[in-house]
Amino acid sequence: MIKPLLAALTLSMSPLLAHAETPDAAAAIVSLNTTLGSIELTLNPAQAPASVENFLQYVESNHYDGVIFHRVIPGFMIQGGGFTPEMQQLETGTPVQNESDNGLSNRRGTIAMARTRDPDSATAQFFINTSDNRRLDGMPGRPGYTVFGEVTEGMDVVDAINRVQTTRKGRHRDVPVDPVIIESARVITPAPAAE
Repeated sequence: MIKPLLAALTLSMSPLLAHAETPDAAAAIVSLNTTLGSIELTLNPAQAPASVENFLQYVESNHYDGVIFHRVIPGFMIQGGGFTPEMQQLETGTPVQNESDNGLSNRRGTIAMARTRDPDSATAQFFINTSDNRRLDGMPGRPGYTVFGEVTEGMDVVDAINRVQTTRKGRHRDVPVDPVIIESARVITPAPAAE
């Protein structure tokens, strides 16, 4: 299978997108309760409507309950949303259209959709940037990785996950030795209804 976030460290994308304003209070807030603590995410439906709707559908269907952060690269990102602790990949729905031209940048603390080389292949997997990774932003003629929110509480938990020891499991690299499990993902504040 193709890795959802292929060779991201080697991308040569230029940092064309500046950090957009923080999402307003009406944006959806999701809590990821992990084995290392809770992470609160504020999503941005105004600038990434398709990605937010997609992510919330997985949250509300309990897809993320019991999955792991299966790819952890120190100083880069933590990725989750697709595998069980036994490294079994979960089934997903229809891919979401890429929205990396939305003005949001892959800076530290943002959450973005993981995908294959196909820009419109993102489904359930996501990653949280632990550094400013603006090379992952889109540029004219070359889509990037869609940012759809940011960590508003629990960045210390994200950093703790980013420091765990990793290993190779089968064809997967950068897998935590001791699984970091998302015990539950819940919507705290819903996104405003579309007009």
